[in-house]
Parts: sequence; structure tokens; C-alpha cells
Amino acid sequence: MAAATLAVSLIVSGLTFWAVNTIQQDARLNDTRFGRDLGLLLAANVTELIAEDNKSELARFTNHFYSSTSSVRYIIYADENGQIFFGIPYSEATVQNSLTIERRIQLPEEALRSQRPFVRQHITPNGQVTDVFVPLLDGDRSLGIMAVGINPNPTVVTSMGLTRDVTIAVFVSIWVMVILGAVFNALTITRPIKELLVGVKSIASGDFKQRVDLPFSGELGELIEGFNEMAERLERYEEQNIEELTAEKAKLETLVSSIADGAVLLDPQMNVILVNPTAKRIFGWEDREIAGNSVLPVLPATVQVELTRPLFQMAKGERDGGEFRITITEPTRRTIRILVTTVRDRERESVKGISIAIQDITREVELNEAKSQFISNISHELRTPLFNIKSFIETLHEYGEDLSEAERQEFLETANHETDRLTRLVNDVLDLSRLESCRIYHLEPLDIVQPIEQTLRTYQLNAKDKGIELTQEVEPDLPPVWGHYDLLLQVFANLVGNALKFTLDEGKVIVRAYRSTSNPNGEPTEGKTQYVRVEVSDTGIGIEPDDREAIFDRFFRVENRVHTLEGTGLGLSIVRNIVQKHHSSVHLASEVGVGTTFWFDLMVAEDEEKIRNAVTDDIKSEAVVSRG
Repeated sequence: MAAATLAVSLIVSGLTFWAVNTIQQDARLNDTRFGRDLGLLLAANVTELIAEDNKSELARFTNHFYSSTSSVRYIIYADENGQIFFGIPYSEATVQNSLTIERRIQLPEEALRSQRPFVRQHITPNGQVTDVFVPLLDGDRSLGIMAVGINPNPTVVTSMGLTRDVTIAVFVSIWVMVILGAVFNALTITRPIKELLVGVKSIASGDFKQRVDLPFSGELGELIEGFNEMAERLERYEEQNIEELTAEKAKLETLVSSIADGAVLLDPQMNVILVNPTAKRIFGWEDREIAGNSVLPVLPATVQVELTRPLFQMAKGERDGGEFRITITEPTRRTIRILVTTVRDRERESVKGISIAIQDITREVELNEAKSQFISNISHELRTPLFNIKSFIETLHEYGEDLSEAERQEFLETANHETDRLTRLVNDVLDLSRLESCRIYHLEPLDIVQPIEQTLRTYQLNAKDKGIELTQEVEPDLPPVWGHYDLLLQVFANLVGNALKFTLDEGKVIVRAYRSTSNPNGEPTEGKTQYVRVEVSDTGIGIEPDDREAIFDRFFRVENRVHTLEGTGLGLSIVRNIVQKHHSSVHLASEVGVGTTFWFDLMVAEDEEKIRNAVTDDIKSEAVVSRG
């Protein structure tokens, strides 16, 4: 506005001064014409007087002419050398008589060279004067020059002065109005606009409590009122959104905290925003404050080496994700799978964060290794009897007529023996697979003496053939126990069979059952007896200390060290799993060359509530194993 006003004022002032200059030029032109005409008129009347040297008449006429014409400032007569011989308002004669001073005038060269009037204008302290130099000629004789000074037209001078004063006044008035307008604008418009600008910036920064409190009416007042109303609505929306976001955040944190996998959420600068308890447990962060800190320095060394470069690439948007399988040793040794994914905006243009999912696959790796080992072992175990069967059958097929009856009978017995061995191996594998599944067996009260006696009857003939004494020592009046008859029968069969196999002739195998005063972990119980302990002892070769930990592993056979071919290496694994199904554990005590004792405890059937809780815990543990 000020610039526009300045431009307008400059244009108006320019036009005004242009008009003044035009008037001045016209006035100068008129003064020039008037002075020339007046000089010629005066020269025509005084030339003859000067030629006659009649200075008295010249003085009288000149004085009369000067007095009758108000626009004439001076009249001077001088010879060609510029010596003044008469002038008004002063007289050369008067000056010479009183001061005896000779007066001269500097004549313009243009006036001396020309025979026509020469006109010029100059500024004096008393204003502008138009000088007219008229040559005085008497025929061809030059009498000198007459100089006449003409005052400007007073009307024109007054008009120009008035115009100039009005122009200056208008210019000053315009700028006074501009200054007043600027002050008014600052008081009435600029201030509320600044307040609104501050309010808009505050709202843009998230401060919705900003208000503009200025007493204005009209459109500006409506604008302020609309701004305040908008701020109030935004504040209400913010409170509502904060409540909803807080609720959603709580749901998200609850969900993330409850999932089995570890979860870590990072911002684009790789600072931790959210971490769940599982991730803290896997990385050992339970006692550390991780949120808000950079994730790289707190990661385990092996994880840091693998993830540093991918995380920087994802933060720059150069990579969308990745999967890593890493083995960590701290805080505990475990194998983890890490899934890293970028979190982008709706347009998928900029990276808003990075999510890290951590899965503990230690159990999975162990199971895969166990499965691979199991497949390798079972393949090896199956191949041996199959190879033997195939070899003897091929020999009988190709050379049967060349073999004696005794040789053919021996080959057939060997093939049958290997077939039985293969059958036992397959049955044991099926039994072990069934026991290691998530199947829950129904336990019921039973008399432990019955499976013991049935097992002894089964193996009594085998014991007599080897000269081994097979006996039982069962405490009278044993209470019923919780158990599965067929499974317990299989346990006794495997333990008694192993005892007979590794006991030399004239040895002893004893099955004992008696009340126990301790639980399966060896801790004493309070009150009435709650367990029945079952033991299978032999006087066999015993088990080396190094083998006692691995004796229950699948396909581990003590006969590998004594170079026998009997057994599948699965019997004790089946025993351990069956005993675990009865919510107990199997133990052994052995001394090389003396013998071995296997024992386990069974819960009496009187404590029904305790067995029910044990079954419930077993179901939960089986479910956890299934999910793992």
C-alpha cells in the first residue's frame, strides 16, 4: 500500500512539476518577446536623442518611461566599449559628480556582433530578470547599446509559486496519510494478523489451546471468532483422538506382549520404540531400559554383525526386509530366526519404522537334528537285517540244489531270525513314535502285582535256558496305583528282557515293588505313603559311567561295546516315555561287573485329586511341545 501510494504521489508530483516547468517556459518566452518589443520601442525613441547627444531630454524621457512601466527594472545606455553614460535607476553623471567613479557594463559578445536585439535571462537575489540588449544605430553609425532589465510577469510568478506550494502540500499530505494509514493498519489489521499467525503456528506445532482474544468487529472479528472456534474443535478432536490412540496403543502393547515370538519396533533412526517381554528374555534385556535408545549397541554380538548393514539399508529405503538365522550364546545358547520388515506410509514412499520379529527355533533345530539322526539311525538299523535276509534268500534261490538240507535249514532259520529282528525294530519304532506324540493315555487304578507276575511268566522259560534265577519281591497288601496296564507290561518286558540279556549264567534278576516314602524326585513326603516304587535288578555286566546319561537315547545300545547284535536300541527310550506318561521318571544305579538296578515310582490311586492335577499339567506340557 505504501509503495502504491508513493508511486501515485511521484506521478502526481511529476505531472505537477512538468506543468510548472511548462508554465515557466511559456512565461520566459513571453518575457523574452515582451522585453524585445519593449527594447525596440524604447530604442526607436531615444536613438535620435543619443545621436544629438541630448542627454537631458534622454534622461527625462527615460525616467518618464521607467516610471510609467512597472515591469522595467533598469535601463542602461553604454557605448561600444561598455562605458555607461546614463542609466536608471542610477545616473552616470550623478555618480561622476559625487564619487567620480567610472561605471562600465560587461556587454555580451553576441550583442556586440549582432545588429538585432539580444535577449538573455538570469537569476538575481531579487528574482529572475530578462536582459535585453538593443544596438543603437544611427544609419550605419553605431551609437552604443541600450540594456533593459525586465521583471517577470508577477501573475505568472504568483501562479507558479502557488502551484509549487500546492504540489509540495499535496505530496506532504499524501505521505502523512500513508504514515497515518500505516499506524492505523498496525493497530487495526497487522496486530490481529500477527496474533492469528502466531496461533496458526501454535496449532501447526500441536498446541490446540491457543486462542486470539482481540476486541474486533466486522470481517476481522468474524475471522478471529472462526479461528477460536476451529481451535476449540481441534482441541476436542485431539482429546478424543488421544483417548482412542491410548486405547489402541494399550491393545497393541497387550497383543505384542502376549505373543510367543519376540517383537521390536524401531523408528527410522533405529531407536527402540516398543519391545515385548519375549524379545527382552531372548536378548537378555530384562534389567535394562531399552526404549528410546539405539538398538545396535544393545544387540548380542552375533546379531549385531548380521543386522547392522541390512538395518541401515532399510532405514534408507534401499531394502524392504530380510530373514536371518543366527545362533546366540548370551544370555543362553539358542538358535533364533529374525524377520526384519520396513514399515512404510500409505503411499509406500517413505520409511516410518522397522519391525523385528524374533522366533526361538532352538527346539525346532533340535527336533530337526533329532529327526535327521533318527532317520539316519533307523535307516542303518533296517538295512542290516534286510541285507542279511536278502543275502540268505538269494543264496537259497541260486544255490539251493547245491546245498545240503542242514545248510538250507540254517539259512532259513537265520532269515527267520533276521525277520523277527526287523519286526521288533519296526514295532519298537511305532511304539516310540506313538509315545512321543501328543496322545494322552487314560490312567486307572490297577494292582501292580498283575503285570509283574505276567512278565515273570513270560520270561521264566528264557531265564531257565540261561540258568538265571528270575524272582520277585513284592511287599504284601500294596495299594492300587494309577497306571495303564498294557504300557506298564511293556515297561516290565523291556527291563526284564534287558536284564536277562546282560546277565551271565547262574546270575539273578529280581523285580521288587514296595511302598516308598519319597516322591519320584527323591524328596520325602509328609503324611501317608503316596507312591509305590518298582525296581528291576540284575547281577549283569553293569553299565559304564559314561554310558549312563545316554542309555535312554534312541538307538543307543550297550551291546555296541560288547559286540552283540541283539536289541534295537529303543527299549529304554520306550521305558522312559511310558514312565513319563505316568507322571514319573526312571532312574538307574549300576556298577560294572556287579549289576544294574532300574527303578521308578507310581502314584497310589487314593490321591485322585493329585493325579488329576498331574494329568492337567501333562496336557498343558504336551500342548506347549506341540506348539514348539
